[in-house]
Amino acid sequence: MERRLYVFAACAFILAAVMGSAWVTGQFTTPLVDRIDGYVSELAARDQPWTRLFRVSDALAGLACALGVAAVPRVPREWPGWLALAFCGLLTFAGGLFPLDCAALSDPLCGRADTSFAHRAHLLVGVLATAAVLAGMAVLSARWRSRMSWLLTLLTLAATLLTGAGLAAGHGVGLAHRAQLAFVAVWLVYAAMRLLVADGVEDEPAPMRVATGREGGVGGAKGVPSDPTVGYGWPHVVEQGSGPAVLITAASGAAWFHWDVVAQALAAHHRVVRFDRPGLGLSPRSPGRPTLYAEVARLAALAPDHPEQVTVVAHGTACWHAEAFARLHPLCLAKLVLVAPCCPVSRPSRPVARSVGRWLPALGGTWGATALARVAGPAAHRLLTGLPDPSGVYRMGKVTAAVAGEWLARRDMAADLRRLRLEKPFPPVPVIVIGTGEWGGCGERLARDLGGTLVRVPGARRVLHHHPDAVVEAVAVR
Repeated sequence: MERRLYVFAACAFILAAVMGSAWVTGQFTTPLVDRIDGYVSELAARDQPWTRLFRVSDALAGLACALGVAAVPRVPREWPGWLALAFCGLLTFAGGLFPLDCAALSDPLCGRADTSFAHRAHLLVGVLATAAVLAGMAVLSARWRSRMSWLLTLLTLAATLLTGAGLAAGHGVGLAHRAQLAFVAVWLVYAAMRLLVADGVEDEPAPMRVATGREGGVGGAKGVPSDPTVGYGWPHVVEQGSGPAVLITAASGAAWFHWDVVAQALAAHHRVVRFDRPGLGLSPRSPGRPTLYAEVARLAALAPDHPEQVTVVAHGTACWHAEAFARLHPLCLAKLVLVAPCCPVSRPSRPVARSVGRWLPALGGTWGATALARVAGPAAHRLLTGLPDPSGVYRMGKVTAAVAGEWLARRDMAADLRRLRLEKPFPPVPVIVIGTGEWGGCGERLARDLGGTLVRVPGARRVLHHHPDAVVEAVAVR
């Protein structure tokens, strides 16, 4: 999928170069605009016959450039260059929305009357877009260490300086401006070619290993099969305390630190293991979409070796993973504690959801996902949980994509769980379900179906924050 993102971004940059070069045809369709002394943007002035065509071309060129930047897979220390290029694309789009009133340099009568806000805005965004594209070209050229990129950047800078000099001298602005836009278009095509031959295609799935240690330290531990549906790279795992094993699996979109209070209380008498699923928290993203059986395999890999058994504590949709783990690995389980379990949805997953889900892991590594996460991630996390984000994980694009991926995979996971309930009996292990105070909810039905005990806690959706003692007591009950 990452390879396809490179191709998509390259196509977007080529489209931006083509649409931004529509002025070449304007030399013949709009002869009133002076080719030597007139701005290229005068072709889109309101009083010109083909104004709509060139305004649409400018707007599409800007959108294509911004979209191409959003689809580029993220590379460390290149963000200032791509950010400047995205800013240039948005400014170019704005220039298409706010055209000149008239041909500013070609028409001697233009500017004698008061100009509109759109006219003044177009002149301003033109200057800012030029500065942005030069900054982006320079930063990326420095990162790429490419002579061709530097040559095009220096030629663009020279053409820009000549444009300013021509404006001051009152002659030759059109020629310099056209040369500047031509060099920018060639640079965009060059950037597209670099993306097409980039080495950053999807990485080969590496054997998943478990990082252990107190408070997120890293060390060696039992491995997990290198199945790309199970995970990718090394997941983030936190292990605390000693004694009987307790394995905690967080709700959809949650991270390890949401369980800090519960884990610290349990660590006094238990060995508590917390982890982040692929893409969440500090774990790397996975090349595959989430599945129920992949999560069961993850729990089995993190559980202690036989004959030691583990108490699994699950929250929200992770209760489905825990129940499936109990049915598939009954000898590994000592107890099951299900906190605010979700009802499995009965509607089947739509094909479009599966298609989007396959793209999300790769999209999580793009600049677009990173920008979205930086803007909306921390605020959304605080709104939904009321908690701070001490490690800044919700500012990462991979986390935003992983949250969306888990939400899209819910229906398929629920369908797999329903089939598993028909095929595998539930083992005779203690089950404690912590649910809300309402009667007839998911918690009550699940406790009845699994032969477990229901503990009603007001506001169980936020039991980790309001009633953490309920989880600690449920684990400690013999």
